[in-house]
Amino acid sequence: MATEEKDIQKKPAQNPVETERTRSRKVFLPKVDIYETKDSIVLIADMPGVDENHVDMTLEKNILTIAGAVEPEAFPGYGAAYAEYDVGDYQRAFTISDEVDRDRIDARVKNGVLRVTLHKAEEVKARKIAIRAE
Repeated sequence: MATEEKDIQKKPAQNPVETERTRSRKVFLPKVDIYETKDSIVLIADMPGVDENHVDMTLEKNILTIAGAVEPEAFPGYGAAYAEYDVGDYQRAFTISDEVDRDRIDARVKNGVLRVTLHKAEEVKARKIAIRAE
């Protein structure tokens, strides 16, 4: 089976629109795996402790931003004597190309893993072109 390689074109860095943070907690950069099929690009972001009620995704201009908040478990009547787990929020931004159909972006979260499917626009999908004899 032949391995297909793609050249990655380096683009100048773009700074996403800055947003004001209203919480004074640490912000972590979630680890993300990116996969591509002929029909879509899939992002899988690891955000432990984040559920569907505390994850947000926005697309503004060509910037896709994912954000998640972890709500620490409360133990009424107790104070933390020692903690190794750092609680904070997650945020990461991606520049989206014109290949993506902005009306067909799906996102699901399960067990702290966010899966975002960016469907490719019909006009950029590879297709077979029929050749006719004259």
